[in-house]
Amino acid sequence: MPDYLLDTTAIIDYLRDKDGVPELLEGLCMEGGLLCCCPVNIVEVYTGMKDKEKNMTDEFLNSLKCYETTADIGILAGELKRKYAKTGITLSTADVLIAATAIKHRLTLVTNNAAHFPHERLAILGYER
Repeated sequence: MPDYLLDTTAIIDYLRDKDGVPELLEGLCMEGGLLCCCPVNIVEVYTGMKDKEKNMTDEFLNSLKCYETTADIGILAGELKRKYAKTGITLSTADVLIAATAIKHRLTLVTNNAAHFPHERLAILGYER
């Protein structure tokens, strides 16, 4: 069973009880998957968090395994961003850091924005909302 890095949209959709995302993530856990995040997710979630969501957000984020953003991840993210820039595709720094974290730790990325992650080495579990 793979472990899962949650894209920021998946975390927000879980916290806001969107379109079956809580059930999706709970199902992954029931199957033995470990849910994970990275510091980039935390920055993005806190940026858009409503004051009334803080306690629930903290509780959920604390339940996830958090992978650190290391120099190796930074290098891989830079390589990914440069590779796609050469083909005319602009990727956000946040998205390449998330992708690099998933690739480095062999995690499946859970996202509803698969188009933001065109990396061939990245396993994606997509969902629609």
